[in-house]
Amino acid sequence: MSAFGWLTYAWNVQLLGPAALRINRWLSESRDKRGSRWNAETLAPPLKISFKNKELVGRHWLEGRYANLRHKVAWVTSGAPVEIFKALDYYVLYPENHAAICGTARVAVELSCEAENAGYSRDICSYARTDFGTLLSGKTPVGRLPKPDLLVACTNICQTVLFWYRVLARHFHVPLIVIDTPFVYYKEASAHALDYVMRQLEEAISVAERVAGKSLEERRLRTTARLSKMASELWLEIMGRNAHRPAPISVIDQFIQMAPIVEMRGDPETVDFYAAMLEEVDQRIRQGIGAVKNERKRLLWDNLPVWYRLRYLAEFLGEHGIALVASTYTNAWGELAPMIDPDGGMDAMARAYTYPILNRGTRYKLETMREMIERFDLDGVILHSDRSCKPYSIGQMDQRDRLLKDHDTPALLLEADHNDSRSFSEEQIANRLAAFVEMLGVEKWQRSAHWG
Repeated sequence: MSAFGWLTYAWNVQLLGPAALRINRWLSESRDKRGSRWNAETLAPPLKISFKNKELVGRHWLEGRYANLRHKVAWVTSGAPVEIFKALDYYVLYPENHAAICGTARVAVELSCEAENAGYSRDICSYARTDFGTLLSGKTPVGRLPKPDLLVACTNICQTVLFWYRVLARHFHVPLIVIDTPFVYYKEASAHALDYVMRQLEEAISVAERVAGKSLEERRLRTTARLSKMASELWLEIMGRNAHRPAPISVIDQFIQMAPIVEMRGDPETVDFYAAMLEEVDQRIRQGIGAVKNERKRLLWDNLPVWYRLRYLAEFLGEHGIALVASTYTNAWGELAPMIDPDGGMDAMARAYTYPILNRGTRYKLETMREMIERFDLDGVILHSDRSCKPYSIGQMDQRDRLLKDHDTPALLLEADHNDSRSFSEEQIANRLAAFVEMLGVEKWQRSAHWG
């Protein structure tokens, strides 16, 4: 790195930027004390840790703006074995997370249109279209994305990423690592399949070392894996606290607070963040604070969130005393924690990254939902039929019917899209939610009836 590059990086990433983000957090906390925007009659105040989350994620994307000055950069899928690249000192960027940020910032449709105008079909994943739109237009709510030196696509979440990352590889003219994980149709992957994944991981290390210009140190890999395991265990423990009544946090809270476990696995700051979050959640339990005031019904959410309408869903359900308590999506980032073995080498890593929920059959997801219904004492399920995430949505009609027939649990099929608001019909959504709420036997919460 040149002296000018070093000074630019140090000034913006280590000095000025963090100070600005910290000041912004203090100001946000101060404004929150004077009165927040949440519906205080039906919903608990947002978690205080939210301000720290915003600062932590902000620092991650701030570092990304200047990452090319100091680090090699790897763009990876959310199911990629990130520990390898973190241990080689790559700055790791997740295009899916960037797309989700675009969704919450309400710019995903504009970016998707850029991609569609260039010939990409609206039928492909809205995350992919959002990021293609950023590549074509240069527009992004995070300031600037660093150019990748390496691309890593792991097929354990879907096959779309394979084609998505081929587009990126052609655009940037950089090496592409593909880690193909054989589908686990029910309970166990074969020894041959795990060996196949392990050999691909070993080949991936060779390519990553060559691009990084350094060798992977086993000690650093174990340390990074240990941090990933600790963060995943804390996240799993946080979600498990919703077995309490009232549930201390909602699935909406989980969607908001999950960013570090996705894009910053392997960092010590992520472990510290979730340790602090667990402490705050436990404090809520001690004080009897529920995410939804007057909690009367508890639901499971299946599939990705509707990023651009989180608040709408939270307030609609909250007004009826309904808490979203558990989610197959947020659970996916914690359920593999027992499989992460920092001392298990490539064999353990191959196993952990072969078993994400989207790389397993619909029967497994149904059994996961049944187990969560029992553990969290749930009254129903909302199945988000995601227009552009077909791997997560497949089988939901059968799962809805089986939940009712075999488990006496009603389930609502809600059609939308995780990032493209053009596929969100507010009138249709409101009607279906209202009908489902009526089926659950709850009426809209009235302030006078409970607070006098």
